[in-house]
Amino acid sequence: MYKYFKIILYLMRLRVVSSKEEIPQLNSNEQMIHLAFRPSNMDVMTLIQRCPRIRAVQTPPSYYRTMSNAARQFLEIQGVELLRGDVWGHRKDIDEYYEINESIIERLSRLMNEGRKIDEIVTLAKRETKLSEDLIKYILKTCAII
Repeated sequence: MYKYFKIILYLMRLRVVSSKEEIPQLNSNEQMIHLAFRPSNMDVMTLIQRCPRIRAVQTPPSYYRTMSNAARQFLEIQGVELLRGDVWGHRKDIDEYYEINESIIERLSRLMNEGRKIDEIVTLAKRETKLSEDLIKYILKTCAII
């Protein structure tokens, strides 16, 4: 018996934030943020206050390892997922958003419909898209029925 997965197709965007000075200017409707700086506990609290609808925060792997337990717990309590990863090839001077286009989400959907395991999908998608493992899993979890 085949399993079919429904994917909501849309453009996913991560708002790239280069410094804590940008947090007060963020749109309050932002849902996914990439912090390109090492956030303090206060930065995380300010971010949550400014963007109450936030669902995911991505940080580079080196910042992820050094983020305080208090900041991690605060994000978890707020229902915000902390993801590890970079935004390869993104130029903030051209666009403040890093976009994950529909074709990537469609590709993940096809892989799911082929009956592949999550780990296999992540391995293939990482190689093809240069997205981080955590971000691929987040996309699969939020856009597909796993």
